[in-house]
Amino acid sequence: MMNNQVYPNYGFQTLYVTKEICNCPLIPEIIKAIRKLKTIELLKDISDIFVSMKYGKRMLINVKNSNNFEINTEDFLEIVDYNPFKKLLLVMGPKEPRIETPVHWIIHNARDEVKAIIQIDDKQIARKMENIIPKTEVEYPNGTLEQAKEILLKLRDSTKVVIKNHGVIFVGNSLKIVEDLVENVCEELK
Repeated sequence: MMNNQVYPNYGFQTLYVTKEICNCPLIPEIIKAIRKLKTIELLKDISDIFVSMKYGKRMLINVKNSNNFEINTEDFLEIVDYNPFKKLLLVMGPKEPRIETPVHWIIHNARDEVKAIIQIDDKQIARKMENIIPKTEVEYPNGTLEQAKEILLKLRDSTKVVIKNHGVIFVGNSLKIVEDLVENVCEELK
């Protein structure tokens, strides 16, 4: 049943198809990955680690959660569609979407080979990684089409990009591959 109420959020509008908890079979895999990433020494104190995965024509993404070890099925949204020109996000799930949700949607839909994205939002981590992985040249507001285009430009030649003054994004064709990318970069920084 469609909820006709529109909720404003960060420069885009969110329209809920339903506010029911998602039951996507990928949720346990993402929860396990987030908890595993939180065991890496460099990431243990980072609260903003989030993951999106392509799910058919939809996308699954976790919402902001201050304690990633306590993440559960209520902390996920299924993104049904996003229109970057109308700035309209169509979602299923009980919570508000992250500001970065449109960027993940655009990346997943622009790059067929991208099935999983891990984003770490921490300026200190970004500064540590910017010497070993490509960095966006321009700082755009979070969640905008301009930011997505800047990230996609860098993703032409890499599977990992520092988002200027924001964080780091890793992409790949499976969650396991992206987890390994994160672990390898963190290991290189030791």
